[in-house]
Amino acid sequence: MPANILLVEDEPAIQELIAANLARAGHHVVRAADAETAQRIVREALPDLVLLDWMLPGASGVEFARRLRADERTRELPIIMLTARGEEQDKVTGLEIGADDYVTKPFSPRELVARIKAVLRRRAPQVTEDAVELGGLRLDPATHRVTAGEAALSLGPTEFRLLHFLMTHPERVHSRAQLLDQVWGDHVFVEERTVDVHIRRLRSALEASGHDGLIQTVRGSGYRFSVQVANPATPA
Repeated sequence: MPANILLVEDEPAIQELIAANLARAGHHVVRAADAETAQRIVREALPDLVLLDWMLPGASGVEFARRLRADERTRELPIIMLTARGEEQDKVTGLEIGADDYVTKPFSPRELVARIKAVLRRRAPQVTEDAVELGGLRLDPATHRVTAGEAALSLGPTEFRLLHFLMTHPERVHSRAQLLDQVWGDHVFVEERTVDVHIRRLRSALEASGHDGLIQTVRGSGYRFSVQVANPATPA
């Protein structure tokens, strides 16, 4: 699936080359030439991944990465560092500040695209095209189909995205605010109770196949996808 990627690179030729190859791979690219511009972009809307050059004018890429990791809103944002610094200690520094991967210049565009795919699969599986099977359900983002055994289930686009996110993060409790950020986008301002409406619609769509109980309510906390029987204190 196309990912929204923030590319922070101050060399125009390299920025253009990377952006062109990412667009060719189907991703949407937003560009910044310095950390301050990147910070404004992130403040407006969270990307799915940040490609971050180490050496930038003003604040360095390392400093910007530290800012992202220090902020609760961006703490889990996948980061890949781009740098000409290939020494082992530099790589260690990049990983210690919280980067998910470290790519040394020069690199092949194919390698970079593959690294991005690997990081997204690990950190943000809901933005990949990998099919996911759990609890008797199979969701395929590439074909936009959900099946229970041989039976196809009909879901609206929002319910599909909601189920995809929950299935790729099973057993974890997500608050309404977290679901709004991850499924609707953190720049979309809607009431938190909107989540409840779509949870009800999702359960209704799963009810025919007997899978509605997989979407559980955790009282006072939010919702989770679980193949375990809900605790009576936290009814589904």
